[in-house]
Amino acid sequence: MLKQRIITAVILAPLALCAILFLPLLGFELFIAFVVAAGAYEWANMSGIKPRPQKVIFALLILFSLLFLIYWVPTNQIWYQGALNGLYKYILGVAVIWWIVSLLMILAYPRYTAVWRNSKLIRCLFGLLTLIPTWVAVVSLRSHMYGIDPFYGASLIFYVLGIVWAADIGAFFVGVKFGRHKLRPNVSPGKTLEGLLGGVGASTAIIAFAALHYQVDPSRIWLHLMIGGLTVAVSALGDLNESMLKRCAGIKDSGKLLPGHGGVLDRIDSLTAAFPVFAYCYVMWMA
Repeated sequence: MLKQRIITAVILAPLALCAILFLPLLGFELFIAFVVAAGAYEWANMSGIKPRPQKVIFALLILFSLLFLIYWVPTNQIWYQGALNGLYKYILGVAVIWWIVSLLMILAYPRYTAVWRNSKLIRCLFGLLTLIPTWVAVVSLRSHMYGIDPFYGASLIFYVLGIVWAADIGAFFVGVKFGRHKLRPNVSPGKTLEGLLGGVGASTAIIAFAALHYQVDPSRIWLHLMIGGLTVAVSALGDLNESMLKRCAGIKDSGKLLPGHGGVLDRIDSLTAAFPVFAYCYVMWMA
């Protein structure tokens, strides 16, 4: 298992790095669209859909939705005069509302689940609210200031990845050593409050470094720290949300596409919450 995980990581890490840094915007949009579509296939499985043709249909629905957005909003119109396209901004706002609702669902679980846990349609709707904003967020960040500095948007993406991964590593080690109070045992028994706090603490170094790198005005550092901390906290919500849906579906992994790692969603679950929330905050208060 460990050997499979290492081989998969060695293959995927350079691929993702090259896509973020070197693909033109249109190519990057298409690349992320196909990654999200692969996640949509797995989401259909978590929604209780078993026949493969139906899972393919859901994946194609997500893919065609993203292709429509690519057609409707050309790369040179994603940002105009420093403002994000209105449709993309609206989608990010809807995502923020969805993650607030998701938080309430996780806090209440397993109570009040009868409305959605037995409905494949509603759980697929959850997928639309999760996956499409993730694509919009990543594309919005990557394309910001592209005409001035083609790598500026890439640095924003790496920033989110950095603080989320630092939080995951910190949460793991602190949780193993000091974890006593379960975060949501009915949803994900392995996660603890101590682990969450450890993750937030570990990500603080990345947030502080970014504040220096971007030469944040001293009067706005508090805002930078608050949004970074919120992004880290929300990333845990994305993880818990997927765990809740997998528990309802009675499955351990979202898929088997990545040997040793499970499915695509198992690798990006925390990012599906972190990217939209960070992108919305960035658009509203940091751009």
